[in-house]
Amino acid sequence: MTKDDLETLLVHGSANADEAKGALTAPIFQTVTFRQPEIGVEIPFDYSRAANPTRTVLERQIALLEEGAAGFAFASGMAAMTAVLMLLDKGGRVLIPLDLYGGTYRLLDGYFKNFGLSWRIADTTDAASLEKELSPDVRAVLLETPTNPLLRVSDIAEVSRAAHEHGALVIADNTFLSPYFQRPLPLGADIVVHSATKYLGGHNDVLSGLVVIKDGRLAERFLEIQKSTGGVLSPFDSYLLLRGIKTLGIRLEKETENATAIARWLSGRSGVDRVYYPGLESDPGYAILKKQATGAGALLSFDLGKAHSVGKFFAALEIITPAESLGAVESLACHPATMSHASIPPDMRAKMGISDRLVRLAVGIEGINALIADLDRAFDASM
Repeated sequence: MTKDDLETLLVHGSANADEAKGALTAPIFQTVTFRQPEIGVEIPFDYSRAANPTRTVLERQIALLEEGAAGFAFASGMAAMTAVLMLLDKGGRVLIPLDLYGGTYRLLDGYFKNFGLSWRIADTTDAASLEKELSPDVRAVLLETPTNPLLRVSDIAEVSRAAHEHGALVIADNTFLSPYFQRPLPLGADIVVHSATKYLGGHNDVLSGLVVIKDGRLAERFLEIQKSTGGVLSPFDSYLLLRGIKTLGIRLEKETENATAIARWLSGRSGVDRVYYPGLESDPGYAILKKQATGAGALLSFDLGKAHSVGKFFAALEIITPAESLGAVESLACHPATMSHASIPPDMRAKMGISDRLVRLAVGIEGINALIADLDRAFDASM
């Protein structure tokens, strides 16, 4: 898919959403149930947990963008991930990356292990090392690429090749780069998951999750999970997400331009021990990212030097907001150890490489000079 095709799909991918009246924007069908014209005759919409016209437009849109067989919309990214993990059988194992979003870790370690699904950490950035971990009980490899919060990059094609040779699925969390920069399914992954709350929504005003499945038969199985568990996205939130997707490209271009400039500035700034951003030529994941994605995204992390106070650094920020989440037009600063990854025990965070001095920046669309000046003030104030 060319960039021109993708930019057009973002705006027109689910066109003709209202063939009856020709509305340019998908109408919000704020209804639970639908009149059945004749008993016993199957109709496309009968109850909104099973299917809703507004949600269906969204699900078709994300399937088009990710080049999959079918899309599914959920009430949050964690609801989406929960449903995906329900595809895996009792007694199986999931391989997870060295650093992983805290909510996904909590879901696996705190709940799915009670249902007989275990997990093990593997270095997904090294295909040879990963292959050694692919024991017969491994049912899936869960990829974040780049990872959260250390931005490690895995070769999706190589991981998929190795996993499929051992009969395992590849589940790719594509939240950070979105289909605008990266499409895991054509590269070999089986399932794509999004916290659509982030870049796809883009405005911090809708909580949502999306799943796209490549294989039609697997998608049919997954549809039954979605209908049975019921954590679906509401019609109004589906509308908000459709609206956000239309501007995904222009937002991400500006945000990535800002993030790249900040990453380069941080690389030369005193008080920074290390910068994590695969858009930098010096980053270990740079070459793989260039091979499988068209942009590095707008998220970066750095280790604050020991001469600086983490608390004072966050308190001194004026434009960049200390807050959870990412992917919106506003720039946000996160302290993973106490925010996004607080649910992971300290010893496990240390094993993952997430220090108490790590700062994660989700860069927005503000003026780059204002953002850098804000960071500069925070560095000075934290001494």
